[in-house]
Amino acid sequence: MSSRNSEETPSLTLEVMRADIAAILHEDPSEIDDNDSLIDLGLDSIRAMSLLQRWRDMGMNVEFAAFAVKPELKYWWQLVSGTAASDASLPE
Repeated sequence: MSSRNSEETPSLTLEVMRADIAAILHEDPSEIDDNDSLIDLGLDSIRAMSLLQRWRDMGMNVEFAAFAVKPELKYWWQLVSGTAASDASLPE
């Protein structure tokens, strides 16, 4: 029986997010620019929810509605890292 500890879970970084988005879109991470519309690249709500669940498992605590405001990697990273404008968070 193996036990998982927190050291085995990678931390969520901008590059981890870029790689996860690229993987779900079957793209190379270098093709995902910080300001690209992820919708235009093919990200749909089902895939986005899958990504958000993965990132929640890594400790992220941002609601889907906040991500839907602006589907761009740069904005999503600002939400996750806490650097987005305070009005970016939507009430539940």
